[in-house]
Amino acid sequence: MNFRLTDEQRQLQATARDFARAELPAIAVELERDNKPPSHELVLRYAEMGFLGINVPTALGGLGAGNIEALVVLEEFAKISSAVAFPIFESSVGPVRAIEYFAPAALRDRVVPMVCRGEMVIAVSMSEPDAGSALTDLKTKGVVRGDKIVLNGTKRWCSGGGHSDAYLVYCRLSDEPGARSIGAVLVEKGTPGLSFGPNESLMGFRGIPSSDLNFDDCEVPVGNIVVPAGGFRKLMEAFDLERCGNATMALGQASGALDDVKEYVLQRKQFGKPIADFQAVQIKLAEMQMKVDAARLLIWRAAANAEDGLPSVLESSIGKCFSNTIAREVTGDALQLMGAYGYSKEFPMERRLRDSWGWGIAGGAIDIQKTNIASAMLGRRFDQRR
Repeated sequence: MNFRLTDEQRQLQATARDFARAELPAIAVELERDNKPPSHELVLRYAEMGFLGINVPTALGGLGAGNIEALVVLEEFAKISSAVAFPIFESSVGPVRAIEYFAPAALRDRVVPMVCRGEMVIAVSMSEPDAGSALTDLKTKGVVRGDKIVLNGTKRWCSGGGHSDAYLVYCRLSDEPGARSIGAVLVEKGTPGLSFGPNESLMGFRGIPSSDLNFDDCEVPVGNIVVPAGGFRKLMEAFDLERCGNATMALGQASGALDDVKEYVLQRKQFGKPIADFQAVQIKLAEMQMKVDAARLLIWRAAANAEDGLPSVLESSIGKCFSNTIAREVTGDALQLMGAYGYSKEFPMERRLRDSWGWGIAGGAIDIQKTNIASAMLGRRFDQRR
């Protein structure tokens, strides 16, 4: 058991940190202001730098590194903002990994390299108006007709909705009840029958536009079925890695806030001395550091134990739950220490606080993670309908 990053991992971390700090803060401000995703040109730049598909095999266009490397890079981008980090998230721990693991070879070999080259951004579309935490209640359905599958229904809260190039859509693919009929289909933007609702107006996540997806006799090739009916367990196994990404996005808000507030308390003077000299500030800083370090270790444990596959639901849920929780606490404490400067939109602290609350909702709310944890601990599933 070794808690140190290797020389290669530290070099990758430093490269990501230097790039993010030098080139992305001003872009993050623009994305926040305009609520627009990173430009195609910026995503291509990420690809040129090797930041897309870090843990995707080289045969599919990725860097061929591990999950730890992907999360180390993701945190450095997330420290700047959730929006500038989102393409990294989607390419390394998002729906592209489900496509890599489970899609037919022809679809996998076409799509995954495009993501790694920065030519395609893929979003996941899971929730519906009546199916969020109760995901097996979803109603969007696909029916095979010849060499096509025809989709009808409405998806909600799709991060990237209307802007991403393709969507991994969770839907019913048979008439079996519950999870037994659920699979996933890749639907590319511009497919007839796919339309989008207006951008949601959210508390945070500006620069990660969200919208409804509407399917009205939307036809895609049957070869776009990533996971057939009955593959719900596979989809959720792939989602365990996405939980680690979600947790790292939350961690980035906390660790970025801590970096900024450490600098602030050394410079800000009151009563004739830096506020870092006050014991109350020192205690708060220590508490924040402990939370950030603990969250990072829990996330890395889940990722390290899954280097040859996908993380366990227990370890990924623990990492997500804890990181989501402490991100809200650390960003709140950092904002308080910075006072009006933290509360001002002229500085990134208040944005980090708002985004931290979003990561504790997206990808399975904090309390749902606790249910997952208890279920894995006891080795049994709990039926919330009874």
